[in-house]
Amino acid sequence: MVEKRTYNRKKVEETPLSPNEYGKMPPQALELEEDVLGALMLEKDAYTMVADILKSEFFYKETHQKIFDAIVDLGLHQEPIDMHTVTEQLRKRGTLEEVGGPYFIALLTSRVASAAHLLYHSQIIVQKYIARELIRISREVQTKAFDEKMDVDDLMQEAETSIFQLTQQNMKKDVIQINPVIEEARERMKDAAKKQGASGLPSGFHKLDQITSGWQRSDLIIIAARPAMGKTAFVLSMAKNMAVDRNIPIAIFSLEMANVQLVNRLLMNVCSLNGEKIKNGQLTTAEWEKFDKDVTALYDAPIFVDDTPSLSITELRSKARRLVKEHNIQCIMIDYLQLMNAGGMPYGSREQEVSMISRSLKGLAKELDIPVIALSQLNRGVEGRTGIEGKRPQLSDLRESGAIEQDADMVCFIHRPEYYGHTEDGHGNILIGKAEIIIAKHRNGAVDTIVLDFKNTYARFMNEGEDFLGDVQPSYTTVVSKINQDVGNSTNSPIPPFMESAPLPGNDGKVPF
Repeated sequence: MVEKRTYNRKKVEETPLSPNEYGKMPPQALELEEDVLGALMLEKDAYTMVADILKSEFFYKETHQKIFDAIVDLGLHQEPIDMHTVTEQLRKRGTLEEVGGPYFIALLTSRVASAAHLLYHSQIIVQKYIARELIRISREVQTKAFDEKMDVDDLMQEAETSIFQLTQQNMKKDVIQINPVIEEARERMKDAAKKQGASGLPSGFHKLDQITSGWQRSDLIIIAARPAMGKTAFVLSMAKNMAVDRNIPIAIFSLEMANVQLVNRLLMNVCSLNGEKIKNGQLTTAEWEKFDKDVTALYDAPIFVDDTPSLSITELRSKARRLVKEHNIQCIMIDYLQLMNAGGMPYGSREQEVSMISRSLKGLAKELDIPVIALSQLNRGVEGRTGIEGKRPQLSDLRESGAIEQDADMVCFIHRPEYYGHTEDGHGNILIGKAEIIIAKHRNGAVDTIVLDFKNTYARFMNEGEDFLGDVQPSYTTVVSKINQDVGNSTNSPIPPFMESAPLPGNDGKVPF
């Protein structure tokens, strides 16, 4: 059907069916569009069937878009939808004559007998729209690729962002009856029983795993702390516990450190070597022998590292999908969230961009059905508070966006009191070499605080009272009390060998390099 329009008082014939530069018609299904519009005005509840599927821009013809907009207006106000109400709504919008008047509306309803195939026809319209958008995106990429002033990396990121937005826009998940979900939950309970209560991936920290039952699939876990608290050391300690000790494939996206720097930290952890010696290579013969022996544990470990700086959420999504498909990655760790970007999308503020990133990370965890662990910085609010309790992080300290707290299934803080000069709490417990993991938010469980040992020399977090070989020894407080009793509280009391690496009172307790 040819439409007559007037521009500058001159009548011009135009049709939406104009071939593109390849001599082909854009993907479209005009007859199905008319059938769908007619069916929506024919049956009472037809609109509810496609309300979450169709949008006005999905229709190829502008006339059909305007009619559908009128139908949407009626649907939103819970008004009846038929040819009379749609005609009146178009009249109110001032577009009735543009679409062909009451005669064309009546003609649409006469084309169909029922809405029996409405859903199927609507899905075809969506597919045609996606095909047109892919053509548009590829044409824009092609045009910009010929522009020598255009940076290729920027163009690739822009193309990936456009594809990602198109995917997100049309990603729908069907509603299902609860029975299969109950069966899946039951199977997970059986698996958890076999693993002695751990239904998720074990972190290797016993008390933490008792509270969380392991990192759960589809969860977004935020590990937050102030600088120098040991965020990266904590993640690498978990990486060692999971990938080296339990052969669980993991991926680490390091936006802050280069691959070699990250591996150096991991070598410190696994081989019990001082960071300076890792950097300068000044090892004794015995240390070289120990290094060569211990490093074999890291070879062939299922750890995959990516050090792309300023990684965008679209790049992360693409790489994560490929890693899960090719290497069966079961956990993703990101160091750290504030160094990511939203992939060239325009945002009014950094807070809005971080909100988009956190939402996307939660969406990624759900899509891949694996836990995503993201490190996050805290703002300076902690530094302005005084006292041993004042230095403990709070949810309000999360930096740049409250959406991080909202989107996360779990928020954990790392707090080392000795960093602020607190060597003992009010109950006589020694805090040197201790780290608190504060579970401040736990959507599916309890909140609590657990204590881990922190070996400053090797940037290693460990279960409390556990030596380097995994043997449980008396706790720090117990040993010191025993020594004091034996030697009469002498200030020259010998230090047990397994405590030699702990920083002394007054040391700043900072993580090495």
